[in-house]
Amino acid sequence: MSQQVQESERDAILVEDAALIRMMGMPVLEAVPSRGAPYERTDPFILVHEGRFRLSEMSGKDTKHPHRGFDNLWYVLQGSASTGHTTGPGGSVERARLSEGSLLALRTGRGVWHAEAVGADEVDKGLGDTEFRGVLFWVNLARTDKHAAPRALVVPKEQIAVRKEGDATVRVLVGAGSPVHLGTPALILDVELPEGGQLTTPVPAGFQGFAYVLEGEASFGSNRRRAKPAQLVLLGSGDRFTVTDAGPGTRYLLMTGQPYGEAPVFNGPFVD
Repeated sequence: MSQQVQESERDAILVEDAALIRMMGMPVLEAVPSRGAPYERTDPFILVHEGRFRLSEMSGKDTKHPHRGFDNLWYVLQGSASTGHTTGPGGSVERARLSEGSLLALRTGRGVWHAEAVGADEVDKGLGDTEFRGVLFWVNLARTDKHAAPRALVVPKEQIAVRKEGDATVRVLVGAGSPVHLGTPALILDVELPEGGQLTTPVPAGFQGFAYVLEGEASFGSNRRRAKPAQLVLLGSGDRFTVTDAGPGTRYLLMTGQPYGEAPVFNGPFVD
């Protein structure tokens, strides 16, 4: 006789405000690392930053810096920005233009220089007063993959899979239909509820992660904890995650993945 597996809905086990920090002299909201949850609860996600700035504010700043040991994803919510990274032949700099709704997936691997001259192309074209808003997140690599060759992929908005699910519009940044493949199975979604309402999302039972609220307000998890921008909602165990009673215009990122269970060594821009 077959055994019936009962689905279980995940709770929201922590709701926490993102911390306001400064990076390269600019104010940034830092949701991960979390003050209330150790890395073991956010594994494989190492860092989540949200930034808003005018591109002219970056003019004259030396933004180029090194990374290694993880996948670096940069998702553009508003505006556009140019950047550079040493993923070309022989470590040469490749420039990339990130328009609104696009995603940059940069595998830092054994080492890469990143973020050369952020916004310089726009400033040169007289677009320096354009407001830019983006979310940057780091996803760990297995220790056996940390010496992989660096590579970069820009996914324009029109190549990001989008679907309608009940009240929601769902964009698949990582998962089925996305060209972005991380070092571990993952599901990363941009969810919008234009008129409010609710959405239940299947999440593999072995995944862990969180939601990060961008706009609006809603009740998260089976225990219906309210969250608003810019708050982190840590997921409990289960195989589906429900958001209910969302106000019009609510938008959040759902970031989940298979944890590595390894203890990375954090050293600034390097994760070994």
